[in-house]
Amino acid sequence: MVMQDKIICLPKRVQPSQNHSSVSNVSQAVASTTPLPPPKPSPTNPVTVEMKGLKTDLDLQQYSFINQMCYERALHWYAKYFPYLVLIHTLVFMLCSNFWFKFPGSSSKIEHFISILGKCFDSPWTTRALSEVSGEDSEDKDNRKNNMSRSNTIQSGPEGSLVNSQSLKSIPEKFVVDKSTAGALDKKEGEQAKALFEKVKKFRLHVEEGDILYAMYVRQTVLKVIKFLIIIAYNSALVSKVQFTVDCNVDIQDMTGYKNFSCNHTMAHLFSKLSFCYLCFVSIYGLTCLYTLYWLFYRSLREYSFEYVRQETGIDDIPDVKNDFAFMLHMIDQYDPLYSKRFAVFLSEVSENKLKQLNLNNEWTPDKLRQKLQTNAHNRLELPLIMLSGLPDTVFEITELQSLKLEIIKNVMIPATIAQLDNLQELSLHQCSVKIHSAALSFLKENLKVLSVKFDDMRELPPWMYGLRNLEELYLVGSLSHDIPKNVTLESLRDLKSLKILSIKSNVSKIPQAVVDVSSHLQKMCIHNDGTKLVMLNNLKKMTNLTELELVHCDLERIPHAVFSLLSLQELDLKENNLKSIEEIVSFQHLRKLTVLKLWHNSITYIPEHIKKLTSLERLSFSHNKIEVLPSHLFLCNKIRYLDLSYNDIRFIPPEVGVLQSLQYFSITCNKVESLPDELYFCKKLKTLKIGKNSLSVLSPKIGNLLFLSYLDVKGNHFEVLPPELGDCRALKRAGLVVEDALFETLPSDVREQMKTE
Repeated sequence: MVMQDKIICLPKRVQPSQNHSSVSNVSQAVASTTPLPPPKPSPTNPVTVEMKGLKTDLDLQQYSFINQMCYERALHWYAKYFPYLVLIHTLVFMLCSNFWFKFPGSSSKIEHFISILGKCFDSPWTTRALSEVSGEDSEDKDNRKNNMSRSNTIQSGPEGSLVNSQSLKSIPEKFVVDKSTAGALDKKEGEQAKALFEKVKKFRLHVEEGDILYAMYVRQTVLKVIKFLIIIAYNSALVSKVQFTVDCNVDIQDMTGYKNFSCNHTMAHLFSKLSFCYLCFVSIYGLTCLYTLYWLFYRSLREYSFEYVRQETGIDDIPDVKNDFAFMLHMIDQYDPLYSKRFAVFLSEVSENKLKQLNLNNEWTPDKLRQKLQTNAHNRLELPLIMLSGLPDTVFEITELQSLKLEIIKNVMIPATIAQLDNLQELSLHQCSVKIHSAALSFLKENLKVLSVKFDDMRELPPWMYGLRNLEELYLVGSLSHDIPKNVTLESLRDLKSLKILSIKSNVSKIPQAVVDVSSHLQKMCIHNDGTKLVMLNNLKKMTNLTELELVHCDLERIPHAVFSLLSLQELDLKENNLKSIEEIVSFQHLRKLTVLKLWHNSITYIPEHIKKLTSLERLSFSHNKIEVLPSHLFLCNKIRYLDLSYNDIRFIPPEVGVLQSLQYFSITCNKVESLPDELYFCKKLKTLKIGKNSLSVLSPKIGNLLFLSYLDVKGNHFEVLPPELGDCRALKRAGLVVEDALFETLPSDVREQMKTE
């Protein structure tokens, strides 16, 4: 159209003025007069008549010049540039609509979102997850319907927030998937679904940080609305300027002899019709933009709620999203809300955990788990699982399992199927966050005997452990210090009616009140304090039935007086404290049942003589101290069967050691002893003798009197030969004799052969 003839002009007759002042006007008027009609030919006198008109004496070049001059000066600009305006407006609209698809900051998000959305929609895991939802128990469905009705009641209020979103209302209430398509996922499909979960997580984390998509869409829509209003305004005002006939007055008389012209705009009729059509199309487009603008500002498009999906599917942890992520989901809802529903499966941690569980079950078969079974310290058949992504359901098929140890496993869910483990008595949770099904909790309340929990934060302590009424042993390892918030404390243990053993490895400054709640029936308590000073031990007096007490690494400088009130105490362990003097040991004579006393790993320099009053002692350990002299009164405790004096500075062993006729274990390893008294060999029940790393030069032949000796450590002394009488120790074998190889060769060959035989 633009390349067609633009305008055609002819000279125009102008009526002469009264005074005929201008010759040119006269000639122009004469030239502008209409030609006389030609005379009619007579039938009797036919003649050839030449058609005559007004001769302007203008050639083609002059007409072309006049056309161009009048086109530029007389034709209205709107009529001239209408095609260009339409083209420019169209380009602007196209740019506004498509710029965000080309801008790197927005186009990458859109392309990535569409890619992930398509994969999530077609993923076999999506179909399986929704199929499982459609096949759930009717009871769960009824509960969900009740929840939905309550939720709808809330939504009907004047301030319905995200739940009032209409984006998901078009989804059918029941989405049933053909179960034939929801079979077991193969390994490849499971890995693909797992990768999709990771992509969705990272994409959400990235896209929710900003709202560049929303801002660009709002701006482009506002710009299109403004453009639409401008177009409608000026086109409506100027469409009447497109006329078919145009008067043109151009001062070119000296060149053509004419000044006034009448011109015909050849495209005027078409342009006028097109302008009306153009206004109609722009109006329709503009109304669409106005609706889009209304949609943008009437609803909160930077927040997106999956409330309806949560109610329908029962997947309660689908998070609401915001910013650009929410905006794109609102946009996709305008196409098909089903995409959002299927995409929501990949925002759910529950769904992700189900997928992980499925892959985990396929990886850890019952046969593979049985290969990991071992016997633990409590002589129970234990299954240790370390650093897995979850707890395989196949664990509960190993019915012979007695102890389950879970270490560094996140999001452990103990299902009701744990009730299949009839022999389960022990559970260890080391740095695991554990949730438990109500039916599983009922089973553990009745069957669990031993619970061990290792934690970094008290909040990780499972709240259900306080209701294990048949629990007998509880081991807690973690921080219980004053640094934690005041509202986070160890809850009462009073419901643990059967608790007998409590071990706390922490950094407490005093005995927690929760321990006092079970003090009446507690039989053994261990506090390993990692060097934190333990004060305020008066609560110990309430533990009247306590038989074993361990206060390890508690920075104690004296033996606590509260201990002397524990009349039922049988064993006391004060390892790794800061004890230097133990004069108050005389008070132990009131503890008639005390048989085991461990004062090892301290700074004790001497043993007071009144230790002789502890006649009930059977096991005594003073190892890793700074003792130099052994009082002879020590050996008046004639019931001692186990005596450990290793790692001290002892130089002399009193001959009174022979009084200990019940002695079975005697160790003086790493001292400075130069000789052993012959009376030591009167202890004929001795089974273990450790005299290594001393300054001994001779081993008495009387060692042959120790017929029950099965372990002898003499390594690290100055012996040159071993006495042949070692052959009389029939229970002593080569594996039980710790000695240098060269020294062993000094024994007679028959003795060596005897020791080597099993």
